[in-house]
Amino acid sequence: ENVEAGDTESGCCKVKIPRWIKACVQYRFPASIDPFTNLMYVLWLMLVSLAWNWNVWFIPVRWAFPYQTPDNIYYWLLTDYVCDLIYILDIAVFQPRLQFVRGGDIVDTKGASLPIPCETSANRYSINLFSSQINSFFVFNERLEAILTKAYIYRVIRTTTYLLYCLHCNACLYYWASAFNGLGSTQWVYNGEGNSYIRCYYFAVKTLITIGGLPDPTTLFEIVFQLINYFVGVFVFSIMIGQMRDVVGAATASQTYYRTCVDNTIKYMSSYRIPKDVQNRVKTWYNYTWQSQGMLDEQELLTQLPDKMRLDIAIDVSYAIVSKVPLFQGCDSQMIFDMLKSLRSVVYLPGDYVCKKGEVGREMYIIKAGEVQVVGGPDGKTVFVTLRAGSVFGEISLLSVGGGNRRTANVIAHGFANLFILDKRDLNEILVHYPESKKLLRKKARKMLNKGKKPEPKEETKEPPQAAPAPVRAETPSY
Repeated sequence: ENVEAGDTESGCCKVKIPRWIKACVQYRFPASIDPFTNLMYVLWLMLVSLAWNWNVWFIPVRWAFPYQTPDNIYYWLLTDYVCDLIYILDIAVFQPRLQFVRGGDIVDTKGASLPIPCETSANRYSINLFSSQINSFFVFNERLEAILTKAYIYRVIRTTTYLLYCLHCNACLYYWASAFNGLGSTQWVYNGEGNSYIRCYYFAVKTLITIGGLPDPTTLFEIVFQLINYFVGVFVFSIMIGQMRDVVGAATASQTYYRTCVDNTIKYMSSYRIPKDVQNRVKTWYNYTWQSQGMLDEQELLTQLPDKMRLDIAIDVSYAIVSKVPLFQGCDSQMIFDMLKSLRSVVYLPGDYVCKKGEVGREMYIIKAGEVQVVGGPDGKTVFVTLRAGSVFGEISLLSVGGGNRRTANVIAHGFANLFILDKRDLNEILVHYPESKKLLRKKARKMLNKGKKPEPKEETKEPPQAAPAPVRAETPSY
């Protein structure tokens, strides 16, 4: 008998082992699981949650309604045993391997004791098992919300499911109360006709939501049951409405803030009788900014994060662009990282002047999206060059070398343009801590400035001989 890798040969027969079997045999379960980042653990929590939901939804049904019979009890028990097996695997295999934080340190739970009580009582074991699965259910909700990009949709679904479950339990209680009094014994109880669960659920909806139109209870038991039902219904329904309002409010908070800013700005412009064309441009800016980036000020959002996280985000967003700027090549990498955190995003409308010729330059611009045009000429409309995403301009004005802080051309946004802006003051505060980079930047700025002004030195060299007639200036006083 010859045994090859992945194959089993006996006599003339050769059996090939499927890949998935080999993968299962070779798989090694991790000794430590990070509950926040491990996708396998999230998928396992989903399976545990499904098993827990099966018990939570169907145990009341089997207790109240006559759906569990001697003919189908084996199917019910089989499902129960499968759910119990999932619970036991969760407690025995997954929970002891979960990492947790103690005093700021991440602790691996290798070899930790199982979270099962030492008592042999079946009731204590069942209570511990059930409570552990409740915790797994809520942990799964937290992990799922962290994964989803639009978590508020899941929160709405979850809150709706809570309401449906309350109605479900009330339907089970109503059937139990009807069976306790006797089906069809009074006008108030369920009469035993049609689908029992649907009829009782209909009663539960009308009771908990207090729609009305229900038959009046006749016995003391029915009156007490209905009073408790009404009281619980008002209490539960008000809680669910409050949760739904909070979920929707949190989901639309940024949009509400945007709408408030727009309304206040329009009200301000109307009160001061700002021209209509200016008002329309302001409205257009609000609309485009909101549609393009989903917020009015990115910096306002990032300021809530620690510096390290802000730096990580800034590197992903703009490092590839800033690192290609010739002025900053060769500088300290940490200086560039500090500079990234000072960049702010600004949107310009079509035809807006980004900068004008002759004005004092205090900012450098990096094109994030869109295009800008350098214009000039006699009419001021001749396009010299078009700069696209990734281009940089205005960098010499940051260093004020040899009077180079004056803008030398007009730059106009061609279409909608999203630019990163670096302020001169922010750069100076950063360069205080990097003197070598500061020297390098000034040296590069002088070279770039001189390269752009080659004709001027030639004119200056001709002036000294012509201006040299010192005798003429000397004779003036004597005259």
